[in-house]
Amino acid sequence: MIDKTIEKLVVAISRGQIEIYNEFSLQHELGILLRSEFPSDKVQFERNISYFFSSGEFIKKEIDISIFSPDKSQLRCAVEIKFPRNGQYPEQMFHFCKDILFAEQLKRSGFDRSFLIIFADDPLFYSGNGDGIYGYFRQGEKLCRAIGKPTGKKDETLRLKGTYQVTWTGISGTLKYTIIETNNGQQIN
Repeated sequence: MIDKTIEKLVVAISRGQIEIYNEFSLQHELGILLRSEFPSDKVQFERNISYFFSSGEFIKKEIDISIFSPDKSQLRCAVEIKFPRNGQYPEQMFHFCKDILFAEQLKRSGFDRSFLIIFADDPLFYSGNGDGIYGYFRQGEKLCRAIGKPTGKKDETLRLKGTYQVTWTGISGTLKYTIIETNNGQQIN
């Protein structure tokens, strides 16, 4: 059902009915639609993971959007959102990978589904050379296993359990998006 909600958001954006201008606006516009799609569930923003889990190792501390039953017996969906606005391409791409890892951790810990949704209106996020980390987001290379920090000290490595394909879909002008649904570490071909 979340897939259809995202499609509704994309259609509304392409028609000019909804305007997104930063990550915060994207998060809230999606949240409004999700609340209408999940009326008996809670749809909450920036919820700390300690609200759901008393233990576990997580790369981040807060979930951008979480959907769950009022008694928390059903953890339906966790959504991480990115809408980069200030370049820093390799660093932002590494943050995308970090969000995928976080979504994997949330899925393994009990959420039924978990996603990373990226919107980008700067073509350098989805087109250009495919060296290093760029290949995953610009050339469709499979995103999997160890991903090293591409800049600075290069002293951090993320280890993804699953394999993912980043596929960009146009909305209007240079604005594109991709949805990555994580899994429990099974390979997606």
